[in-house]
Amino acid sequence: MNCIKSFWDERQSICYLCSVEEHKGHDTVSAAAERTERQRELEQEVEAINGSADKAVEDSEKIFSQLIHLIQKRSSDVKQQLRSQQETEVSRVKELQEKLEQEITELKRKDADLKQLSHTEDHTQFLHNYPSLSALSQSTDSSSIKIRPLRYFEDVTAAVSEVRDKLQDVLTEKRTNISLTVTEVDVLLKQPEPKTRAEFFRYSRELTLDPNTVNAQLLLSEENRKATLMREEQSYSSHPDRFMRWRQVLSRESLTGRCYWEVEWRRKRVTVAVAYKNISRAGSINECAFGFSNKSWALECNSSSSYKFIHNGIKTPVSGPRSSRVGVYLDHRAGILSFYSISETMTLLHRVQTTFTQPLYAGLWFSGYSGATAEFCEMK
Repeated sequence: MNCIKSFWDERQSICYLCSVEEHKGHDTVSAAAERTERQRELEQEVEAINGSADKAVEDSEKIFSQLIHLIQKRSSDVKQQLRSQQETEVSRVKELQEKLEQEITELKRKDADLKQLSHTEDHTQFLHNYPSLSALSQSTDSSSIKIRPLRYFEDVTAAVSEVRDKLQDVLTEKRTNISLTVTEVDVLLKQPEPKTRAEFFRYSRELTLDPNTVNAQLLLSEENRKATLMREEQSYSSHPDRFMRWRQVLSRESLTGRCYWEVEWRRKRVTVAVAYKNISRAGSINECAFGFSNKSWALECNSSSSYKFIHNGIKTPVSGPRSSRVGVYLDHRAGILSFYSISETMTLLHRVQTTFTQPLYAGLWFSGYSGATAEFCEMK
């Protein structure tokens, strides 16, 4: 009979000791018995894996069922609130309509009485009857009649769409192994692009700059919302995400769904961009600089010349009003990226229609003189 040590972590055959008493102090078992024990443990592990997976599937189904129930309940609540508000608004309009019709009837009657009185030749009778006819009742205040054709409940639709986008963002950014097919739903629920600045603000994102990506010649301030180009390098610790050669920085927050943010810039030339996280951090301009590869899209803002849109190394001149503030709108799933000049008005500078394959990050690139600044604006 072959013998081995019973200590599994040693697993050394000592067959040549079979004839030696006490096997030099080791407890021994047969190889067949040891193999049977190992097989039993492996079978138990398989059972544990299967049981754990079954429980995870069951728990996941329960959680998603609860989530679906919650969404359905909220949908029902919103529908009920909308119908209630609909009845209220319709009643208000009908009440105003009836009041106006009464006023019109009264005005017509008094108009007829005034015409009749105007033909009265008796001066005494005219002076006696005129005061009662000239004193009209107070008319309905026109400011109380608010006419907003087809625009009563657009805010509700926008709010629901925002909730949908945020939920999709959460499911995407958690990096789970859950695959959700939303293409058909996106087509059905696709909303038009915002038109006014107030509509853009519904999708505003508060962004900060990631200290792990900032180039050593940039100084961060204002709670990491502002970057300033310095003459001398700053003392930053080594990090694989840091831009080594080009004076750039990325946002800490990833961008998916619908997002809007604004950048205030000063001094000569600053580039406002979006990029994939895996853009190179060290290398040539075609590898790292925003706009010079297929991993980033950029708008170069120059105080002495026109704007330029840059992607994959191709520069496109962009005309538009000069402004120290640029607005950026992203609809990640629709593949839309737009840049705006912000002053007293909001003017579209350039619009991109493409397909984004990864979450994006907002970026800033300084290619001017020291003292230049750029800041993610607080969206209020």
